[in-house]
Amino acid sequence: MRTRARTTAATTGFVTALALVCALAGCSTAPDKGRTATAGPTASAPAAQGGGSGFEGPRPQDQNLLAWTGDPNDAGHVTAQSSAGVGGRITLVRIVLREQITWSNIWLGLAGLDTNAQLANCYLGVYDAKGALVGSTADISPQLMTDAIAKPLPLAKPFTAAPGTYFIALLLNGNWATNALTLKSTGAGISVNAGLTPPNLRYSSILTGQTSLPATVNLGEQSTATINTGWASQWYAVS
Repeated sequence: MRTRARTTAATTGFVTALALVCALAGCSTAPDKGRTATAGPTASAPAAQGGGSGFEGPRPQDQNLLAWTGDPNDAGHVTAQSSAGVGGRITLVRIVLREQITWSNIWLGLAGLDTNAQLANCYLGVYDAKGALVGSTADISPQLMTDAIAKPLPLAKPFTAAPGTYFIALLLNGNWATNALTLKSTGAGISVNAGLTPPNLRYSSILTGQTSLPATVNLGEQSTATINTGWASQWYAVS
């Protein structure tokens, strides 16, 4: 009887001591009911960090286009030049493609008409980064005489454009009133080429006396002489 009493007392003392240790350590003797026991309070999830409104600027795809030289909503400037100033001179606007596309049309923003203009041998085209002509329209003179809107002008033959740098070329010929035949542009003027030098100017002119777009051009000969007189960078898009 004494042995049994001593054993019971010892067991009771051990259980009591174990409960005291657990209480001090913060553990629980409650049975597991599917939750993982922890040695302290559960950490709360971190508060959400402010990430702005989530707004992203307009993309060409928002307007069923493939690429553009800039948001047309920013092309509010109207640029004009005399036929003597730009006739026969090729002006180039750089565009950088981030993915491969099939290039079928060049969109031009025609702002104003000269119903008395006499136009001929006017073209839009595309040169690659090596100066090779990879696409060109037919003579667009008739389209420059009607509908002062943004309009797609089809290339004679669509082409697959790999990611990279291209230059949209505009060639005008004929006679027109300086402030009547006008094009939509960014209005950036001289500052459009900040940080750039030939053959990578964002806006430039090249050659004179041209009646068609040559098969190749030397982009190292890009000039800013004409654009510095107010022939601001035209707005273009691709589809």
